[in-house]
Amino acid sequence: MTTKTKKAKSAGRFGARYGKRAKDKLVKVETKQRTKQDCPFCKRPGVKRLANGIWDCKKCGKTFASNTYHLKDE
Repeated sequence: MTTKTKKAKSAGRFGARYGKRAKDKLVKVETKQRTKQDCPFCKRPGVKRLANGIWDCKKCGKTFASNTYHLKDE
């Protein structure tokens, strides 16, 4: 099992490899993609990322394609 630290967050699985900047960018993208998004159809939070650009709403049951990592660009 991989270990994560508070400082490295989800990039802790890479240990001392790949450098700080690359791991910081990875953490930023992964935290955005793993949060529940607001559905564009029913406007409720419940959309999760199934695969690259494929999203599924647990509330209304719609599956649709959109941006790769996050539905809204912030």
